[in-house]
Amino acid sequence: MAVCTFFGHRDCPWTIRPRLREVLAELIEHRDVRVFYVGNQGNFDAMVRSVLKELSFAYPWISYGVVLAYLPEKHQADMEDTMLPEGIETVPKRFAIVWRNRWMLQQADYVICYVKHEWGGAARFLQDAIRAKKSV
Repeated sequence: MAVCTFFGHRDCPWTIRPRLREVLAELIEHRDVRVFYVGNQGNFDAMVRSVLKELSFAYPWISYGVVLAYLPEKHQADMEDTMLPEGIETVPKRFAIVWRNRWMLQQADYVICYVKHEWGGAARFLQDAIRAKKSV
């Protein structure tokens, strides 16, 4: 059983959704990926979450978690598929996203990225995934 995580720019276009779905189905069907971790910042994460929710009906043996960087507010809706990694509660808020992303990368065998430029968190974690010899 393998694990996959995701890093992408906030402004990702929804036109990549069909390709994202194809790649995820390939990982599930041919690479035995059964666990997925995704963040919750921006369009890319929202798109991944929606595709994983859809695929969980077609492939009921997979699981996914939206990994939060901060403790949720009491009034936040749509928290059913979220999780907090153990230890995040001790991290100062300004470092929480980077800490969460490192945690997701450590868990992963596969990393799917949407990176169009060389700056920002998505580009940084793409490079970290390559250095860590993850399948990107």
